[in-house]
Amino acid sequence: GGSSIPAIDPGALQDMVALAGQLAAQVDELLRNVHCGLQALTALSVGCIQTYRDGVESLGEAADLSIRAMYALVARCEELDRAMQPVPALAKSIRDMKGTLERLEGLCK
Repeated sequence: GGSSIPAIDPGALQDMVALAGQLAAQVDELLRNVHCGLQALTALSVGCIQTYRDGVESLGEAADLSIRAMYALVARCEELDRAMQPVPALAKSIRDMKGTLERLEGLCK
């Protein structure tokens, strides 16, 4: 006794070949869509990273400029403080002169 192998239906075989072709086309389309999606996400990621990098660089420059401006302001304030040191003595002299003038006016009346 030999085993009997059933006959293969040629129509079923053709249907399987057609379905396999359709499946292959759908897989190709799916892979193309995934590829396009990954490219779009990669481009978006690159754009975000470039924007972040530019922001960090800009922030660093702004911080550096602010620090320099603050040092310049402190230096100007120190210069102003030194320049204003004679003012109290000058104010006292003006008050003394005013008092003297008031006394002179009082004598003249």
